[in-house]
Amino acid sequence: MLYNVVMGFFDKIKEYRKMVSQVERSIYGEKQDYLEIYERNLQLEKEIETRTNELNVANKRMLTLQHIWDMMNSSTPLENVLEKVVNSIHGELGYVHCAIIRKLKDEDGDYMQVAAQSHDSAIARVNKIIGAPPIQTRRLAFDPDGIYADTIKNRKIVQTHDLGGTLKYVIPDLTDKQAKDAATNQPCKSLIIIPLCPLNKEFGWLCVFTSREELADAETDFLSLFAQQIEMSITITDLFLAVKEQAVTDSLTGLYNRRFFEENLKREVTRAKRQNQPFSIIGLDLDFLKKINDEHGHAYGDLAIKTVADVLKSNARSIDLPARMGGEEFNVLLPGIDSKGAMIAAERIRKAIESQKLDVVGQITASVGVATFFEHTDNVEELLELTDQAMYTSKHNGRNQVTLAKPISETSWQEVAINAFLEILSKRKIPIPKEISKELKDKLKNTDDMSKDTLYTVADILTSTYNPMHNNGAVKSKVLLATSLAKRFDLPKNEVDNLRIAILLYDIGNLMLPHELLQKTTPLTEKEKSHIKEHPIIAAREILKPISNIQDIIPIIENHHENWDGTGYPKNLSQEQIPLTSQIILIIDTYFALIEHRPYRAKLSPEDAVKVIQNDAGKKWNKTLVQEFITLLDIVQ
Repeated sequence: MLYNVVMGFFDKIKEYRKMVSQVERSIYGEKQDYLEIYERNLQLEKEIETRTNELNVANKRMLTLQHIWDMMNSSTPLENVLEKVVNSIHGELGYVHCAIIRKLKDEDGDYMQVAAQSHDSAIARVNKIIGAPPIQTRRLAFDPDGIYADTIKNRKIVQTHDLGGTLKYVIPDLTDKQAKDAATNQPCKSLIIIPLCPLNKEFGWLCVFTSREELADAETDFLSLFAQQIEMSITITDLFLAVKEQAVTDSLTGLYNRRFFEENLKREVTRAKRQNQPFSIIGLDLDFLKKINDEHGHAYGDLAIKTVADVLKSNARSIDLPARMGGEEFNVLLPGIDSKGAMIAAERIRKAIESQKLDVVGQITASVGVATFFEHTDNVEELLELTDQAMYTSKHNGRNQVTLAKPISETSWQEVAINAFLEILSKRKIPIPKEISKELKDKLKNTDDMSKDTLYTVADILTSTYNPMHNNGAVKSKVLLATSLAKRFDLPKNEVDNLRIAILLYDIGNLMLPHELLQKTTPLTEKEKSHIKEHPIIAAREILKPISNIQDIIPIIENHHENWDGTGYPKNLSQEQIPLTSQIILIIDTYFALIEHRPYRAKLSPEDAVKVIQNDAGKKWNKTLVQEFITLLDIVQ
């Protein structure tokens, strides 16, 4: 009996142990299941995070490509397109730095030059290490056996970790220390070079500086796609520019434009000399356009301009060439017509314009000038000048009349400017190398026809001696823009001529300042700023005052840094105390400075430069001057 009880007790214990084991196994199994689920969730979360990051990167890449596509389908100049491209890659995709480098060629052979680069601290650091001039303005070396040549020859993407060596490759005169300093202690780990070959032509390279050591296949594919879009952008922009260059008509009036007029004028000069036959030019300026715009709005100003154009079309012979030269100025080329016939044609045009009655505006009139080749001069530039003078005589004698040109009885502004330059160079008034001085004097002395282009070239060369980032051709653009702006304010001819000479000479005082001060990449000290502010006085008093025939130019130059609100220098003049010609120089100088590279900043686009000028309307400049300047830019660009 007892035995049975004991055995039953042990059986119960075994049964309980078995049940406990089952429970333990069940709990352990559930624990394992929970662990597996937890680990799978962790893995899934990581995968979701990875895929989300990949999706974000893909979205950014697609948006960047979309930005390029939008620019490609606009009339944006190539230079601006490339600037926006590199800044998009840098900003939206997180690269350390990005640049587009062009392959170029001149008489000295192949070389490279930065076409666009992102605005970031990385390039600012490199420029500080290598010193002036900054890398974006340098002529970079091209080695036909180097990495860039290999990349573009084989049309392949290359990644290199030798940042210092690559930099020294394009700037051979760098010291080893400079190259090493530029490549160390900075976030960039490698450079990716992607060739750009639109239409299979060697344009250059997209250079991407990244903090990643290795380049993933997906990134290689994307950069290849990106390069293709840039190549398409280059092709489209080049085609647009080619079409624009070929355009011969003015969009507002349908008349021929300035370019077409000047090209045909050259051909007419050749024909006239060959056949010993005269031709005439009628110059016409619509009266009171500024008043029409101010009182009725620019839409009515445009209507008045188009009305004049219609009159010119209806009164022109089939061989005549009427053209809009810009703003409210028109020219008509009359082949085979002497001054007598040209005066009859000009009077007919004047009366036809006077007879027009426009809604809201009412009657419009024009001031007209006439000059004839051979009869007045056999120099085409002088002929245009005489036409201009005759037109201005009509304007200042009461408008709505025709004036026949008279031979120049006094020294032309070109001759005054040439003589001034010769005296400055001959008497060594400025510290430039003797060989440059001799070259410039030879150019000036051999200018038989007082060519404006020679003056522009001399002024460009002098400016480049203290500003290596100066764009050749800028002086001519400044003179033409200043002249057109002065005419909008009906300045007399002598003041316009003085302005032309002042534009050529206003910054010559910079030649007397230390080169390292003008090329400084860091902020100027107060003492340095004070030194810079001396350049108008230096130009006016030390360089130009001893030259007898340009005394009327000196006040213009001396005051060209005076601000409308009285905060300028050197005399703190304000408003009407400042000569209008000085204000014109200031606004034009500021605009061209903004769209050029400077050691301390990258250049601005023309649109951004205009915004800067608009922000200072009423402070640096008369608001009316700013308005007229911007209107004029819209016409000439």
